[in-house]
Order: sequence, then structure tokens, then C-alpha cells
Amino acid sequence: MAMNDDTNNNVNNGEDLKTCVVLGGRGLIGRSLVTRLLKLDNWIVRVADSDSSIQLDELDDDSPLSQALASGRASYFHVDVRNKAEVIRAIEGAVVVFYADTLDSCTHDFYSSYTIIVQGARNVVNACQECKVKRLIYNSPADIVFEIGCDIKEGDESLPYVGKFGSMLTDLKAQAEAMVLLANDIDGLSTCAIRSSNVFGPGDKQLVPLLVHMAKSGWSKFIVGTGKNVCEFTYVENVAHANACAEEALSSRMVSVSGKVFFITNLEPIKFSDFVSAMLNGLGYQRPVITLPAVVIKYLIFLVNLMRLKMDSTSVNRVLELSSCTRTLNCSSAQKYIGYSTVVSLQEGITLTVESFSHIAQDSITKYGDFAEQSKANKLLGNGKAADILLWRDEKKSFTCFLSLVLFYYWFFLCGRTFISSLSKLLLLIIVSLSLYGRLPSTVSGVTVPRVPSSYFEISEASMRNTFSAIGYMWNSGCHLVESLAQGEDWNAFIMIVALLYSFKLIASHSLILATGIALILAFNVFFIYEQYEEEIDGAVTSLLIHTRKAGGWLLMNLPSPMVSLLPGRGTSSEKPSYTFKAE
Repeated sequence: MAMNDDTNNNVNNGEDLKTCVVLGGRGLIGRSLVTRLLKLDNWIVRVADSDSSIQLDELDDDSPLSQALASGRASYFHVDVRNKAEVIRAIEGAVVVFYADTLDSCTHDFYSSYTIIVQGARNVVNACQECKVKRLIYNSPADIVFEIGCDIKEGDESLPYVGKFGSMLTDLKAQAEAMVLLANDIDGLSTCAIRSSNVFGPGDKQLVPLLVHMAKSGWSKFIVGTGKNVCEFTYVENVAHANACAEEALSSRMVSVSGKVFFITNLEPIKFSDFVSAMLNGLGYQRPVITLPAVVIKYLIFLVNLMRLKMDSTSVNRVLELSSCTRTLNCSSAQKYIGYSTVVSLQEGITLTVESFSHIAQDSITKYGDFAEQSKANKLLGNGKAADILLWRDEKKSFTCFLSLVLFYYWFFLCGRTFISSLSKLLLLIIVSLSLYGRLPSTVSGVTVPRVPSSYFEISEASMRNTFSAIGYMWNSGCHLVESLAQGEDWNAFIMIVALLYSFKLIASHSLILATGIALILAFNVFFIYEQYEEEIDGAVTSLLIHTRKAGGWLLMNLPSPMVSLLPGRGTSSEKPSYTFKAE
């Protein structure tokens, strides 16, 4: 749907209507801005975007935009900002252009990104000057002044562009913003820029979906760093309001606003972990509970990339940056010069966002940990308590077990005592503790001391029977395996056991203590990671096995006939057998 309505003198309730253009009108900021302008009742709004048609959602059927399209107060233009002629067609006759590009932050194509962001901004500026547009307002991220790994407290608009940008898109948007500001007061065009920090809201395709994806995969349970870093978030409707304020200020107070930039936030700094907790709690997911140093997460990302597993490293690095640095901004200039104030509080914005994402809330999908089909990692660990602990089903229980094992490891291996002396001291410590505990009165300072019944230390007959049954089963299985190996029936098992025994021999000859510590750490990580990336790891192992089998087949086919005849099952025939290897 495209309507070329360039009339600026339509009358609505006795007031003159002005024509404006929202470039990127179907993006996160653009949608909210279009709605806000239509509610002001003094604008004819042209929605311009790269989509071939406006494609209203079901929820937009009764929206102000839908009604405005029907009444003629709004129109849609398909615009590719790389095509200057299309830009001119959309903005001709307008008095103001709001520019909010909608390029996906996950793209890695530099040429395409450059032509859309930088060349697109150049085309928009030139088109505005040719069409005698009076005002151009550009929306850019506050990230263009954030140095990687550096804190910013109460930063204002005097901050320069950083020397090293956090991503390619941030670099390109800084160039586009600079181009728009340099065009100020040329050919009658007044410009300014709105720098919003961490925009979120209904329709968000970046921050909220990323948090939900991390919650599904189990990574959101970790607090990166200290968890005390503070960030600024901005609800999208406040960004739209800031654009409207900037337009009004440009039209009346040209000197103090034109050619300037303004930081926009919700004016409510919040800990990043608290924001994530509020968002995930609202969607029914578990809030972060385990604190990890940022360097550990960086190493994990490095290992994942090294293994060539599927991961959106750009988005993950974005979250890592947000969760490890404090960045607060001073919006006093926006409040003073363009009259900005929040129209939606942070808590209300979180609530509205959560409601809009109800389709991906915890209740609408399989709950994490409740699998319709058990994972391979869970099956390998026996589907019992060990699986729950090593797969971090209950973080507190898993962390308690890990910490207890670390203390045992230190007590028996690192303290410098022999194993017997360590065990005797541990038993002595337990006996003394229990003796002192048993002598405590029923109440201490008004606090009731719980009593542990003697039956707590008893082992039931059923448990003992199950334990010995399990030991007997393991013994019998071992006997059958030894018998099978002795008869040469299972060469795959033979090779695997030889490899394991030889590996153990190498480890034991160097440092059994170090190997035990590494095994302890891996036990609480390997199965958890395998469960998250089961398909990718299985695919890599299958590929490795296929290539190994092909190499083995090639080796057998090229062995001398006498050596082939010595192999089990090959007989004394001098003819080399043919081998066919089938990928499973």
C-alpha cells in the first residue's frame, strides 16, 4: 500500500496538519514513534521501510496506525535507503524526517551494512536538502561512546566517539550520526541526534529474545562478574517521546538544539542482574543465582568457538559487556533543552514488555529440566540424582556438592598429609562435631536447636540390598567383558579399554592429583555443556568416526598380504579383502 499525499494544509478540528516521514517505521523505535505521532493529532505520517508492504500484525488491526491508514492520515512507502530516488519520493513535501534504521544487529556482512547505514544516511541527508526538508532527527545507540571493558558513570554528551567500537554496526552508526550532524544548517536543514541506551519493549528482536534464549539453554542462571554493575535501559515509548520533543525543540529553539546530540534513558539506573531477573521472572524463567567471573565466560566462549559450535558470539559478547561494566548516563541536557521526561517508568515498561512476549513465556513451552524426551547426557548419568547434580537441575544442590567435593579434594590431596592421616582427622572432626552438637541444649538464645534422630545415620536393608545388587551386577558385567575380550569377540571394546588404561597410566605417572582435580572440574561442566550442544557435538564425533574408519580401511587395504593374514578373522588367504564402510 502506497499513497503519495504531500498535502501539508489538511485541516483536523481547526488545526493545520504537518507531514512527517518515519524512516524505519516498522522497526522497534519506528513503530512506537509512528503510534505516538498519530496520537498527537497534528501529523500526517508517512511510514517508510524496506518491506514491500506494511504487513500489519493481528494485534495492529484496531491500532492508531490501522485507523490512520484507513482515514488517509497515514501512508506507507517501500523505501530502500540505498536508492536515493526512493528516499526522495517518500520525503518530498515533508517538513521533518525521523530516521531510525532497522538493520539486524546480528548481520556480519560489512558491505551490506555499510551501504545501508552509512551510504543510506548520506542519501537521506542529500534527499532532505534537495526536497527542502526543514528538520532531520537521527536515532543512534549510546554504545558509540562506550569503550570496551570500561566503566562510565554519569557520562554526558561531551564524551567523544570511542577509539575501538564494540561491534561493526556501532562503528557504522557512529559514522552515520556524524554525517547527519555535519549536515546541520546546510541548505536550511536542521539536524540533531537521539542517543538512546539499551532500548527494549514490545516487538524487541534483540535483547529480550536473547535473554529468553539464554534462559532456555540454562546460561541465564549465571551472574557474570560481581553482579553489582549498573546500566541504563530505555523503554521504547520514551524514545518515541524524546523524538517528538526534539522535533518541537528544533522548530522553536534552533540554536540550543540543532547540530546537538542528546542521551535518552529511563532516568532509572538499575543493576543489570536485577533487570534480567525482573524480565525472566515475569516470563516464568529462573533468575540468575550463580556468580561467575567474567574471564570464565570469556574462556567458555573461546572454547565454544574453537569447537566450531553454533553460537551468536556478537549477541553473547553484547550481554557479557552489559553484565560486566557499569554505564550510567546524564540526561540533563535532554531534560533542559528538548523538555524530555519519561512517560513510562522502568517497572511499567518491563511489565508491558513481559506481557507482549507471553507467547515465549515459560508456561507456553517445555519447562527447562522437564524434557519430553530425556537428553543423552541424562541417560548416560543414569537418570537419577547424579544426573540432577551434574546437569545443574538444582543449582543450590549442585553448587553445594561441588563445593563439598572441592573441600574433600583439598583435605585429602592438597593439605600435605597422607591419605590415612587425612581420613583419621576427618573422622575425628566428625565425631567431635557430633558430640558437641549432641550436648547442645534444646534452645540457644531463643533459637530452637533441631535434633537429628539416630535413624538418620542408619542404612535401610533395602538400600543395602540394592547396593550389593548393583555391585554384583557390575562384577558380572566385568566378567562377561573380560571373557569377551579373551575370546577376541569385541575388538572395539578391546581398543577402547587399552586406550583408557594407557591414558590412565600416562596420567598416573605424571600427576594423579592434578588429573583428579581436572576430572572434578570437568565432571560438573562437560555433561552440562554436552546437554546444551548435544546435536553439534554428536555431529562432530560422528564425522570424526567416519574419517577414522575410512583411514583404517585405507590402511588395511594397503597393508602387505602377510600382515593382513595375521589379523584376527582374516585367515591365511593372500588375497586382500575389500572393505565397505557405511556412515551411520
